[in-house]
Amino acid sequence: MDKFFKITERGSTMKTEVFAGITTFFAMAYIIFVNPDQVAAGGVGANAWLVGSGADPVAMGKIWNAVYIASILVAVIGTLLMALYANMPFAQACGMGLNSFFCTTFVAGAFSAQENVVTGYQSGLVIIFLSGVVFLILSVTGLREYIAKSMPECLKKAIPAGIGLFIAMIGFKNAGIIEDNQYTFVQFFDFHGRIDTIGTVGPDGQTVTGMDVWRMIVPVIIALIGILIIAILAKYGVKANVIIGIVASAVLYWVFMWELPPFDVSGIGQSFKDFAEVGFLGLFNGDAWDAAFNSSYIGGAFSAVMLIIVFCLVDMFDTVGTIYGTASQANMLDENGDPININKSMMCDSVGTLSGALLGTSTCTTFVESASGVSAGGRTGFASVVTAACFAVCLFLSPLASIVPSCATAPALIYVGVLMAKNFAKVDMEDMLSAVPAFLALIMMPLTYSISNGIGIGAIAYVIIAIFSKKYTKKDIVVTVIAALFVAKFIFVTM
Repeated sequence: MDKFFKITERGSTMKTEVFAGITTFFAMAYIIFVNPDQVAAGGVGANAWLVGSGADPVAMGKIWNAVYIASILVAVIGTLLMALYANMPFAQACGMGLNSFFCTTFVAGAFSAQENVVTGYQSGLVIIFLSGVVFLILSVTGLREYIAKSMPECLKKAIPAGIGLFIAMIGFKNAGIIEDNQYTFVQFFDFHGRIDTIGTVGPDGQTVTGMDVWRMIVPVIIALIGILIIAILAKYGVKANVIIGIVASAVLYWVFMWELPPFDVSGIGQSFKDFAEVGFLGLFNGDAWDAAFNSSYIGGAFSAVMLIIVFCLVDMFDTVGTIYGTASQANMLDENGDPININKSMMCDSVGTLSGALLGTSTCTTFVESASGVSAGGRTGFASVVTAACFAVCLFLSPLASIVPSCATAPALIYVGVLMAKNFAKVDMEDMLSAVPAFLALIMMPLTYSISNGIGIGAIAYVIIAIFSKKYTKKDIVVTVIAALFVAKFIFVTM
């Protein structure tokens, strides 16, 4: 085992790899429930704008169940590929943002056009499958690796820091530490405002009690405490600081809420049944292919091609960004500053996306939360084996994942953001050809809630500045093509 995964060679231990794998799992376990919610708009309990307006709740429930099973299977397959083929401590699962885009375009799109939502869902799988084929061709030919390595140095250095901000923002948002504000965009959780609502009538017509407010406040308090626990343990050199922080936060959460964690395994059988009926190999439904290229909600063959390109772009650069960021955090870069085994990692991502389409869910990508396991000491594919095993258990005992609330995993994400932000110090801020593209990539990742958008905007800025400052060279052709594709994406596709 040690020899196969090169655990000792990479300066790790079996115990550390196990901790790292579990840490990554807990940091991304939310995807098991979030992904089907995003793809199926909540399933039977979908958003009011969908089901409340007349969509078939039974069909939406079938899609939810199918995606639920598919999400776990894709995570297991993709993560095991990373473990056994690439030998990297990265985990794969259905990409956030892409799943919402999938729902809006195909599921909600079919509903809006008053067409069968299941066929709409399956037409989306066709698009995902074709984008996966393109991924695979690019990976086999080495073009994905070539494209990744051709990125300007300033963007390579800014990407890890930008991902750090992005991960931290996910953590702050999941825990409720930051929330919407109609005047200032975002704000810190309004403790005073919540307390002032005690005794008033809430939106549901019921009087707000002190316990109601307490349930709103607890997740924020727990997340803030969790950050401090992880930081203090790190200061003392405790390697398992992240997973200890997650477990401690989860225990404190249930103690503060004064209730037992939920554990209900009913309905698993129906999930498997719906998965077999509408998800597994659903893309081979003839109506799905016809809808993918001829339906009104997709917009015809040209729109279908553009959608394939968009999914390619987003997945490619989300993966490139994540791999560069986590590999940098793990000090697993070669002499040129590129991640080791990058082509194998890209290949795993491609196969993961293809398997996702075949099983019935949106694009599979390398997860930014993998950085949590890396920060816990993960350096080999054995950590990914552990993560995959945890997902496999949840296929039958999914409530295990729900025992750890998002406010308990949020501190891990925020702490990882702290660690990754240091990469920006390597950017040459005196040279505007380096500073401006790097800063735009850094800031636009969290602000647009997309790693790929940040990379695209940074690439566009780099090309324009390079041209007008007469610093443009032959090696910048690749980043120019990338910038042009992102310009087309921003103009022709709303996401």
